[in-house]
Amino acid sequence: MVYRNAMCGRFASFKPPDAMRALFRTTNPLPNFAASWNIAPSQEAMVVRLNPETGERNLDLLAWGLVPHWTKDLKTARRPINARAEHIASSPMFRSAFQKRRAIVCADAFFEWQTPPSGPKQPYAIARRDRETMAFAGIWEGWKSETGKVIRSFAIITTAANNEMAPIHIRMPLILDQADWGVWLGEGDGGSGLVKRSAANDFLEAWLVGQAVNSPRNNGPDLLGTTHMSPVMVSGQHHTLGARQR
Repeated sequence: MVYRNAMCGRFASFKPPDAMRALFRTTNPLPNFAASWNIAPSQEAMVVRLNPETGERNLDLLAWGLVPHWTKDLKTARRPINARAEHIASSPMFRSAFQKRRAIVCADAFFEWQTPPSGPKQPYAIARRDRETMAFAGIWEGWKSETGKVIRSFAIITTAANNEMAPIHIRMPLILDQADWGVWLGEGDGGSGLVKRSAANDFLEAWLVGQAVNSPRNNGPDLLGTTHMSPVMVSGQHHTLGARQR
């Protein structure tokens, strides 16, 4: 099985931690997180998960790229950033975390690259039409070395693309409805069944952005592009994709 795939390799999270605490009703002290418009694999991001001891919702910083607790050699570990919803329950890499350690990844936008018939890949930014924070379904792990070093990490679950994403890429993050946050985290039964749902349509918006997002060294709100509506070509069809920003 291939654990790495090409989708959802960058995302933005720029709303402050106190806003995320209010939105997701977390109870622990706020993490020290600086806004980022270009979170890349291995970097830290805000993740909501249940505290294993208290059962309360915590907002923590975890590294993007899953390191399973049974990993022996950190240098050669795969550290997958995505997990396919269709295989997550049976995959040796993911099934333990899926059963016991589900999480929500806070994201305000994400980037995807369309492969044209010729020329370089074209990056797009994708966000909710109402610009509210997206709750990506995720899984997390805690790994501890023989010397006591601890790494807490996560992966984003992906599913088949919806109508807005399909012209750009065949996959997209699994985005949870607010009503499902609690059961996904494990506060009720049935959370595992959410990975079988099809992605909803008509709530995302995508727009062309510049090549600067290709480098994780570039970071700032300018990566999300212009603020006006502009017609673009997607998969040979003419679309009007909005580029509104807060």
